[in-house]
Amino acid sequence: MKRREFLKTTGTAALAGGPAVTAVLSGCAPEEHRETPQASASRLPDFSVWTWVHGNRDYDADEWRRRFARLREAGFDAVLVGGGDTELVSAAAHAEGLEYHRWFWTMNRNGDAWVTENHPEWFTVSRNLESSLDHPPYVGYYKWVCPSRAPVREYLSGRVGELAANPAIDGVHLDYVRHCDVILPRGLWETYDLVQDVEHPEFDFCYCDVCREQFAALDGRDPLDIPDPPSDEAWRRFRWDSVTGAVRELASAVHSHGKPITAAVFPTPTIARTLVRQAWDEWPLDRFFPMLYHSFYLEDIPWIGGGVREGVAALADGDVDGGPPAGTPLNAGLYLPVLDPDQLAEAVGTARDAGAAGVSTFEMHGLTDEHLAALRAVL
Repeated sequence: MKRREFLKTTGTAALAGGPAVTAVLSGCAPEEHRETPQASASRLPDFSVWTWVHGNRDYDADEWRRRFARLREAGFDAVLVGGGDTELVSAAAHAEGLEYHRWFWTMNRNGDAWVTENHPEWFTVSRNLESSLDHPPYVGYYKWVCPSRAPVREYLSGRVGELAANPAIDGVHLDYVRHCDVILPRGLWETYDLVQDVEHPEFDFCYCDVCREQFAALDGRDPLDIPDPPSDEAWRRFRWDSVTGAVRELASAVHSHGKPITAAVFPTPTIARTLVRQAWDEWPLDRFFPMLYHSFYLEDIPWIGGGVREGVAALADGDVDGGPPAGTPLNAGLYLPVLDPDQLAEAVGTARDAGAAGVSTFEMHGLTDEHLAALRAVL
């Protein structure tokens, strides 16, 4: 499954997690596990260059090395790889001097046969009381598990813990760590013949029994009895906190192995909270990759700089209520299909000037020789 199969046209992409991404329980990583991941991250240059990589390719070790050598020569430092043979691809990346981080789909569990067959009750429920397993919104692979559920957190923590325990993996990278998009980026409305100037109930999650019971225990109300759920501040906060609580448990699982954990997230804390119930600036991660895909929002390249500045400012204080350490690095995610080589160089320069700690391109197979030459020049 490709990261952006939501695309119908070259210039628009799938609903992100992503990358991007995304409850009441904390589960924050113990302090003794924070120093090791941060030290690992600090070995990267002040401005690091990454790329997402679809690993499900029929390449042998030599071909992976050739492709990674091409990246390293252009100035890349790390790869975020989804799928494929972990040991083979990781060895090739390490041989060429690149860090290898495993890209993991989190709340979107499409293709996870064990979960769908054994725990259909784990999947999120819309305000229409339809399960995303049986009635996936927008597209068929939009099947989301509920972050409020303790068994879901335990399962996902076990999965990322297994990844972090593998010595072939330098870090774990989360994607789709959020709720379903209640509102799509503006650039996708026409593609899907939608007008989303309000939160429509079929895209509004999660109203499962567990979410309703937990919210009622905190607030005294059933969210289905709220006259206007989208406008209710407490109910919005509950959804943000449900994802944040799950992320804190995942971070603890990865940090316990001395590895860094990162995530692909929506462009800014404001956009993320509004569109996908994702308060990522409250997460105890080691690096953030906001997907600053300007074309999705009908914006131009300078918009990337504004997004970087908002994210950097939100991360500046740090260590607030179990959030990220102060100054946690932010890499601007850049969408290659709408960037020719000169525009890519402009986007990288814009992100750097705005205070980004690096960039990440989506994705490796879209990098032409001309793109790489432009990167070398701007770096």
